[in-house]
Amino acid sequence: MASMGFSTIFSSSTPLHSFTPNTKNPPTSMVFNVSNKISIGSSKSSFVHNGFTLQSLQFPSVLLKTPRTSGVVYASVAEKSIHDFTVKDIDGNDVSLSKFKGKALLIVNVASKCGLTSSNYTELSHIYDKYKTQGLEILAFPCNQFGGQEPGSNTEIKKFACTRYKAEFPIFDKVDVNGPNTAPVYQFLKSSTGGFLGDVVKWNFEKFLVDKNGKVVERYAPTTSPFQIEKDIQKLLAA
Repeated sequence: MASMGFSTIFSSSTPLHSFTPNTKNPPTSMVFNVSNKISIGSSKSSFVHNGFTLQSLQFPSVLLKTPRTSGVVYASVAEKSIHDFTVKDIDGNDVSLSKFKGKALLIVNVASKCGLTSSNYTELSHIYDKYKTQGLEILAFPCNQFGGQEPGSNTEIKKFACTRYKAEFPIFDKVDVNGPNTAPVYQFLKSSTGGFLGDVVKWNFEKFLVDKNGKVVERYAPTTSPFQIEKDIQKLLAA
């Protein structure tokens, strides 16, 4: 693909969620802020909604730079915790997420045919093996909304993850993470995070880190490596 340079300024009248990379595979260097994550804290985020700069030296790589103007956007944090939800696992059984009380959770929307699949499944399995006895659970939710990259049945998805990548962490029923049929658990995850990522999940393998009380504490861009999250996981486990 030929290089394409562009620079676009988002004003307060331009919703950031209206920009979606028009590519079958995600940007290889997509960064949603300098640290690849959003700090949520207890109730609000200090991200600015106007004056963001979108720059790229080579399409479709995307860099959203840090804001330089005033105007704070506050997170809309639901009163619930993640433990209040019941979801179906990959085999169709109901699972109350209250079973994970007292554990740190890394929640990921996964896909089997994405350019990020191999690295993420490999690293997620490594992280899980390393910390599962210390109180970490990784919850994987297959989703086919990004480039149709999770087209298989639940049986096929389970076989792919567990056979090819030896994934031992829980995998759940395929869900929508955006749009009118968004799974309630993802409505909660998104409503608990502020800033310009709050409205939509951007691509496969976006990640939410949840503390032992069921509250979202960090959110990471799809291209953030699970290994980059390891220090944050260690802090939650030690808390």
